[in-house]
Amino acid sequence: MMAGEGSSDQLIVQFVDPDGAANGPQVDLSMETTKDQLEQLLNELLSNEEKQPYSFTLDDNTVEISTTLRESFAQLKGHAGSSERVLRITYHPLAAFRVRPVTRCTASLEGHTEAVLCVSFSPDGRSLASGSGDTTVRLWDLATELPGATCKGHTNWVLCVAWSPDATKVASAGMDHSVRVWERPKGTPVGVPLRGHSGPVTCVVWEPLHLVGRSSDTDASRTVPRLASASKDCTIRVWDIVLGTTLICLSGHSAAVTQIRWSGESEGLVYSASRDRSVKVWNPDNGKMTKELKGHAHWVNTLALNTEHVLRSGPFDPQNPQSFSPFDAMRSAAQSRYDEGVKACGGERLLSGSDDFTMFLWQPGESRKPICRMTGHQKVVNHVSFSPDGRFIASASFDKSIRLWDGKTGKFIATLRGHVGDVYQVCWSADSRMLVSGSKDSTVKVWDILKRKLREDLPGHADEVYAVDWSPDGARVASGSKDRILKIWRH
Repeated sequence: MMAGEGSSDQLIVQFVDPDGAANGPQVDLSMETTKDQLEQLLNELLSNEEKQPYSFTLDDNTVEISTTLRESFAQLKGHAGSSERVLRITYHPLAAFRVRPVTRCTASLEGHTEAVLCVSFSPDGRSLASGSGDTTVRLWDLATELPGATCKGHTNWVLCVAWSPDATKVASAGMDHSVRVWERPKGTPVGVPLRGHSGPVTCVVWEPLHLVGRSSDTDASRTVPRLASASKDCTIRVWDIVLGTTLICLSGHSAAVTQIRWSGESEGLVYSASRDRSVKVWNPDNGKMTKELKGHAHWVNTLALNTEHVLRSGPFDPQNPQSFSPFDAMRSAAQSRYDEGVKACGGERLLSGSDDFTMFLWQPGESRKPICRMTGHQKVVNHVSFSPDGRFIASASFDKSIRLWDGKTGKFIATLRGHVGDVYQVCWSADSRMLVSGSKDSTVKVWDILKRKLREDLPGHADEVYAVDWSPDGARVASGSKDRILKIWRH
């Protein structure tokens, strides 16, 4: 019986998987049933040999069950006295490991002489790269939390750094129009600077490791991923870093290209966002534009893929550290992790955020039309990111807020308030349970996604925090600031 049908203490429940399919029989439960009891019951219904952790939501994923059914049911707007006969509870598999919240600064890494503009942990979690207004890239050893190498060569601000998915190299680019690649651990240059852009380079991204040398590739014996770069010169260039040459130039945008992402699907398409208000889809093998995604009314600032976490970490599983010798073994591991990741996410989705205060959620493989238009921010959307499990989207805005959305439908979930300045960047913990943000207000904040509230407030920087990243194993957060300091935060 449902509340409102004569009994307020019992209800009939149907468990539903993340795709909306009913699983198992309907069960009669007390309103005092707890989340832990639901988890135990679901494990029994699914005949799991080992107990799996789950989270549970009501009403199209808007209400998370964190205590009892009664308390969660009370949060359902307009459902008091509901006449629905069966309550559908959606279950979501959780990462088997838990990331602990970072609570303290364990290192303040000095060395940069201008603002730290970008930070990135290596896929294997052993190193950290930072790029700065002082024209250098620095590599840091995380075992000792000490400087590893200083990479010198750029002649202007370094705007972006990106690790190769095999964790052996870092690409960097910025205001001097060039792209450079550095070898870990000594920071020695790989080949020659990659020149060809006639404007500042805004973004660099590596080809996913599992696509390198695939059967449709012109050179199936390749073992080094290609590199793509986006520029204010309106173009995207795809590079062969071994030869130091441009393989293809993707031209078609009529204004600066702000961000690019490389799809992990078998076609290996490249997505680009531009100040011409469009998102374009490219085939990097032949240079042809395959789709144009329109809808934004102003500059498109940011792009995210729901598979980004697994693409970035490539073959490296933080729960099962191992070394790879033959390239084929590494590629095979990356393929397995990608297949598992994209399945868990329910297929590849793309998200774009704009100066028009909105975002669009796309499924470019299916349609030129967006899944939905996401509105609510009162100012520019500066950065967007999917949770590693694909369940959530976080958006950071100059309206000083972070918003949470459903990763599959784009439906609004909650607003996270606490920053008193523009929010520049957000990054998820590997278990999708927490989010870290960096802001103009000089703080780093950690948010509890289950409770939709602030978990840790981390002051310490003396100026704006431009960049944050969370290590693949969840042990560390790095933050880079206008104060020229790189901070490492741990539990």
